[in-house]
Amino acid sequence: MTMKRRRTSPAQHDLFSWSPPKVVTAYAPERIRAATLSASLSKAVSASLKECGKGRDQVAREMSAYLGEAISPDVLDKYASEAAESHIINVVRFIGLLAATKDRRLLELIAAQFDWAVIERKFLPAIDYATLLEQRAELDRTADSMRRTLKSSGVL
Repeated sequence: MTMKRRRTSPAQHDLFSWSPPKVVTAYAPERIRAATLSASLSKAVSASLKECGKGRDQVAREMSAYLGEAISPDVLDKYASEAAESHIINVVRFIGLLAATKDRRLLELIAAQFDWAVIERKFLPAIDYATLLEQRAELDRTADSMRRTLKSSGVL
């Protein structure tokens, strides 16, 4: 006897195919591995420029408009080059690059240096909620311990 496979409608989802959303996005470690922090930053700038879906001319124009100063594609090339050690992107231009590429991995590279993480603000209430649940669980454990002590001493 063969069993017929039940057809599912497009509205039904396979529970095993679901995966949680990525809260933190980061470069693959091998992608930005380098001997120095400045070389890692250059590799990250290069990766973000390549993967943002825009040409360097467009990124330079968007950075220029955002910052109110002229940024050339040549300067972006130097920021993305490990060999151009004297051309490390400054924080203001880094912010302009973030605005143009929208690549949060750039911020994550910096945050990770301090064992921090960059997340979207929409996740902050979930963190607050989890913290509150942990605090409640700790209070419950303390109350249970006190109740046991009170029972064993005959007070309850």
